[in-house]
Amino acid sequence: MTDNNTTKHPLTLLGLGDMGTALARTWLAAGHPLTVWNRTAAKAAPLAAEGALLAADPAAAVAANSLVVVCLLDDAGVGSVLDGVDLTGKDLVNLTTGTPAEGRARAAWAEARGARFVDAGIMATPTMIGVPEAGGYVFYSGSRALFDAHRATLEVPAGARYVGGDPGHAALHDVALLSAMYGLFAGVSHAYALIEGEGIAPKDLAPLLSEWLGAMGFFVADAAERLTSKDLTTGVVSNLAMQVAAGGTLLRTAAEQGVGAELISPYLDLMRRRLDADPAAHGGEDTIGAIALLRTGPPGGRKLP
Repeated sequence: MTDNNTTKHPLTLLGLGDMGTALARTWLAAGHPLTVWNRTAAKAAPLAAEGALLAADPAAAVAANSLVVVCLLDDAGVGSVLDGVDLTGKDLVNLTTGTPAEGRARAAWAEARGARFVDAGIMATPTMIGVPEAGGYVFYSGSRALFDAHRATLEVPAGARYVGGDPGHAALHDVALLSAMYGLFAGVSHAYALIEGEGIAPKDLAPLLSEWLGAMGFFVADAAERLTSKDLTTGVVSNLAMQVAAGGTLLRTAAEQGVGAELISPYLDLMRRRLDADPAAHGGEDTIGAIALLRTGPPGGRKLP
């Protein structure tokens, strides 16, 4: 059974941390019959007043509905909570943050116990759950049949994006985007550190940072095209040799301002290593070629010119 305008699919939710609670309240507000369980029972009690059914233990919670959503601290917690619980015929959706390998292993574990399984990566904070205009969404991967059957229910808290049958791909997409985010945060933090004590207000630099980072957004699609075509030189304006030279200015400025370079030096060092390996071959490249130095082994064995 799937959701439609008149049917609200019942489901079970295990885990009521900040994210789990936000998910629970959104499903309840939308009219979905919801059974919940949490290791600390006190966290579940307020949801009873909002219409949730409180299960005494994980086994009772899982038995209550065919759709079971898990949102716990980590993958080890999933195994611990569901240890010995009968999953036969259940549709298990794992919203617990994990790695691609953990997603794949958990899928095999669930399927061996008679359940269909999808893993997920939540691209939202708890405050974005149930707020469509906030732009949050969730990556899902694994059983397409499960995803299609429950998509309407899964889309209630946040948008749902299916990224393939490999159960590890939701986590991989999640971590790839978060890794880029932390790189951005690192650069912004370094920029603010540089101006501290110089009479430049952070609020005055903020719009300039936003404008500049937006202008540099072209790099995302351009890098993808170059990685696909393996053409690292056509149309390059600021090539690797130029970027490495400019990096010296960034490092000297940080030293002059009394700012540590640990937030930017890894990327600058990577570009220099790529250039030093063969200046004639790599000097005219786009900087994305430096990622060839990141791959330490399987899978994929990415090779760039």
